Amino acid sequence: MFMKGFFFYFGVILLCIASCNDGDNHKEVLLEGQNTTITNYIGWSNYLGGPERNHYTQLDQITKENIVDLQIAWSYAAPDSGQMQMNAIIIDTILYGVSAGLKAFAIHAATGKEIWTFSSSDKEWNSVSRGVSYWTDGDESRIFYTAGSELIALDSYSGKPITSFGKNGRIDLRSALFKAAKDYFVVSNTPGSIYNNLIVMPLRVSEGENAAPGYIVAYDVLTGEEVWKFHTIPEPGEFGYETWEASITKQSLNIGGANNWAGMSVDHEEGIIYVPTGSASPDFYGGGRKGSNLFANCLLALDAKTGERLWHFQFTHHDLWDRDLPAPPNLISITRAGKKIKGVAQITKSGHIFLFDRLSGEPLFDIEEISVPKSTLIGEEAWTTQPIPTKPKSFARQSAEYTKADISPFAENRQELLSMLDRSKMELYATPDTQPVFLLPGYDGAGEWGGAGADPESGIMYVNSNEMAWIMQIEERDNLQSMTSTQRLYESNCASCHRSDFTGSSASGYPSLIDISNRLSQVEIENIIINGKGMMTGFPNLSDHERTSIVAFINGDHDVEVAHEDTELKNGHYKHLGYNKFLDSKGLPGITPPWGTIHAIDMNSGDFIWSQTFGDTPSLATEGSPPTGCESYGGPIVTANGLLIIAGSKDGFIRGLDRDSGKTLWKYKLPVPGFATPSTYMIDSKQYIVVACGGEKLGTPKGNQILAFSLPE
Repeated sequence: MFMKGFFFYFGVILLCIASCNDGDNHKEVLLEGQNTTITNYIGWSNYLGGPERNHYTQLDQITKENIVDLQIAWSYAAPDSGQMQMNAIIIDTILYGVSAGLKAFAIHAATGKEIWTFSSSDKEWNSVSRGVSYWTDGDESRIFYTAGSELIALDSYSGKPITSFGKNGRIDLRSALFKAAKDYFVVSNTPGSIYNNLIVMPLRVSEGENAAPGYIVAYDVLTGEEVWKFHTIPEPGEFGYETWEASITKQSLNIGGANNWAGMSVDHEEGIIYVPTGSASPDFYGGGRKGSNLFANCLLALDAKTGERLWHFQFTHHDLWDRDLPAPPNLISITRAGKKIKGVAQITKSGHIFLFDRLSGEPLFDIEEISVPKSTLIGEEAWTTQPIPTKPKSFARQSAEYTKADISPFAENRQELLSMLDRSKMELYATPDTQPVFLLPGYDGAGEWGGAGADPESGIMYVNSNEMAWIMQIEERDNLQSMTSTQRLYESNCASCHRSDFTGSSASGYPSLIDISNRLSQVEIENIIINGKGMMTGFPNLSDHERTSIVAFINGDHDVEVAHEDTELKNGHYKHLGYNKFLDSKGLPGITPPWGTIHAIDMNSGDFIWSQTFGDTPSLATEGSPPTGCESYGGPIVTANGLLIIAGSKDGFIRGLDRDSGKTLWKYKLPVPGFATPSTYMIDSKQYIVVACGGEKLGTPKGNQILAFSLPE
């Protein structure tokens, strides 16, 4: 045992030496130290556990019986604090991740000792990252991650840029979109998908006017050159072009989006990449983009070598509700009449799961096109039907099911909440209106970016869901004409989140701007306007003078004027009134609990195996009281031997559940909430579970810890 430990740590020393050297010897030196000492190494080499995105592992050292004995094995302090959504990958006993400030890092996965960190620039980033991608040809290996609009290739052992990739190790993801794309907000928060020598990149773009198009682009992992591109907003002559107004082209400054931001799944055996897309921009008013709008809100099955469309399905026609597909689909097998079928299952913000034959695209449960309300807004033509699967049933409550009896029993302002319901439209797919629309599931959805876990062979899926209602409302833009030009600029770009009176909504995740100059400098505020922060999009299209004027307006100079083009008036007569949760006077959900749930669903039959409340509200918890549930954003690990391991909840716990019943077997209070999906791996015959704890989201404290758990010796 002594010699084994000696050689183990000798390998760590060699690893650190290798990370400081140049040349081609990094891997050779690293493995020289490790191959003689490490036994039973099993990694987590892909985002969400594998290209199938099932969060699944066959590691079985941690069991239902001994999970209560888990303890902290090591911790690592990331270089900066804040929201970390990253799902760490573990390869060659090295754990790779990204900090809240978009610094890539490598640490030893058995000790938490830092090997290297990399920062893309001296700039302080205010974004989020869900992790990195890994590529190897057996000799060379690379880590790919994004900072802003740049995709960066690093040597996996040294953390240094691969200078032969793009320009000095990086490419600008905007360059493949269209000529003027550098004036638009384009970033990537989710790791790219690797297929052979290609990396296919998710993109996040603005959701308002002047959004870039979210084309799907594959790059050569060696050179960074573009290999293929799929137009999610079709060009003239391409399939789907007729589903948009004839004037829509890639040069249209008012229509964009239809992007994949949540990540993709890859079937390497079949050579197919499955790409879920988001809504077309602008959200909430589609008068300038009439039609069903292919390929927004679609699951695309593309030939991974060429980008050729094999099949598609659209989940929301002419989206007016921001019903982006929130997570990569799960590639699973199901059994029908004794026959195994390769399936692909897509969760949605609406709380539905759609299941298709992976090769043909045929639905494996019937899908009905139901009639939905028409729009009464000037210039809007809402689609008349929307698809709903007959099975499984929704894993979240729907607005049309909600009644006045469902007001939260904890609400002290019950009459105020009832009054809001009396004024609100509550039909399924009620269209945006100048009167309130009760939206349940809300803007963030029931299904979240953490995605569903699945047992790929049994066909059972596990998904945690948010039960948060929001109020959607728009107003006519006539009143903008009487405002100063800078006030119009603020109202068009900032007020939907931070409100016209600058108060924001901390419960909804939008901070107050009152006295912001006491917290941030002029330069810091303008940098956030340009680049965004967290899940706020940036506005690089605004001129220096426009940004300076907005900051002056926020700081009290309400008479400042700035000459600018009123792009907010191009897309119709209406503007969105902001992202407002349906909350009681104490900032708690205005609907009855549970406010968070988790479910096991048999996708062979479409039946639910179990449903449980997930999470709790500490301010309401008393001894013996049932949990209320709470919002959550990370997904679960699924183990072959019967466990679900999940963090992600606002209450700040990581939990181990019995996947056969949903019963909680173990929970541990993290230093701050871990809004991320955990990873699991084995080194030297010891299984670890690791999770990023950054907090900050949903008004929680922020932190910078990566925690690893294991069983005691």
